[in-house]
Amino acid sequence: MKEKASIDPTTKIPVLIINGFLGSGKTTLLTSLLVQSFKRDLSVGVVVNDMSELDVDGLLVAQREFFEKDACNFESIHSHVLSSNQGINKLRHALERMVSNSALELLIIETSGSCHPMPLIEFFSTQPQFKLTGVLTLVDSAMIDQDYDCGQQLVPIMQRNLKNQQRDTTNLLVEQIMFCSHLMLTKVDRIAESKINTIARSIHELNPLVPVVSVPWGNLPLDNVLAMTEYDYHRVAQLIKELKPTLELECQDDRPYNLATRVIKDDRPFHPQRLWDACNQHLGQNIYRSKGFFYLASRDNLSLLWNQAAGGINLELIGYWRAAVLEEEDNRFDEMELEALRKRLAKETGRFGDRHCHLTVIGDKAQVDWFAESLKRCFLDEDEIEHWRSGGSFPDPWPENYARLEH
Repeated sequence: MKEKASIDPTTKIPVLIINGFLGSGKTTLLTSLLVQSFKRDLSVGVVVNDMSELDVDGLLVAQREFFEKDACNFESIHSHVLSSNQGINKLRHALERMVSNSALELLIIETSGSCHPMPLIEFFSTQPQFKLTGVLTLVDSAMIDQDYDCGQQLVPIMQRNLKNQQRDTTNLLVEQIMFCSHLMLTKVDRIAESKINTIARSIHELNPLVPVVSVPWGNLPLDNVLAMTEYDYHRVAQLIKELKPTLELECQDDRPYNLATRVIKDDRPFHPQRLWDACNQHLGQNIYRSKGFFYLASRDNLSLLWNQAAGGINLELIGYWRAAVLEEEDNRFDEMELEALRKRLAKETGRFGDRHCHLTVIGDKAQVDWFAESLKRCFLDEDEIEHWRSGGSFPDPWPENYARLEH
């Protein structure tokens, strides 16, 4: 029997914003909170924002057991960063649809990594149905260690940007920290324990009035979220006043901070060795994020999730391609089930049934094309496709257990 959470539905709907730079672990935390909410029969509304047209995070969250098909308590906003004018407008309409169809006890918003929190904070300060309680900023400890010398270079780089009247992803990262109500270190398992305190002290200086906690694998207790009080708008009033002229210009841009996205779509599998080599040779510091669904020629029955942030790549097994099930002689399906699979596959437009590779790459405009093109060169050519379809093998250095890989 589920434990029913005790929230008075007549009060304003509490809102939790999960913010943080690209790849900081927002979807992992959201999923953890949804699991806890589901067990307690808490009515939760969810908005997921993805700056890519592929909407990978939205697809991953939507297919969980928390939502029925066409659920009215789930909204995905993609192709527009939520802090842009278009993003805020889409959010307004999404919330109108959600509250008209659901009796919500909690609203959770997962922003894209390029989202600035200030426009969202201003938006909720004017919404009578909602009460903003938490603005959680997730900070990737491994990225801070690797790119900012355990956080000690954050302020000097920010000061240099101010002097040069320049805005880039460092400004975004610093301001995400400055606006948060709770500061959370993620991926602490990937760095030396001795560095964690240095990182915590360095980033805490940017927002000394908020707590800093470590959240490994998204393990934040739901009770902590439900106990959060209303966001302190007064604390950030001066910060909003100072940044507003600049942010008003950025809000017109769906790709701020010199960020660019590239989408890769192909029905061919990746050559496992070439993909491995490309990641080791071409995954530069300014490729902040790449994610999506793919398959390898050496494991063509498996649908895999590609999840890269900074220098780390994580591969996860999503399931099995329907085409692979039909190709398997001993698939243990009866004729009715096989016929249903054939009908579904007949609707696919790819050469290899439902198999496909759909990836999005997010990074600095100067480097994103270089990495995207290097990935495209990893697809099998026509001679290799003939070799693959005839049962030929390929060298495969990728681990069998899909563990996190460091490059």
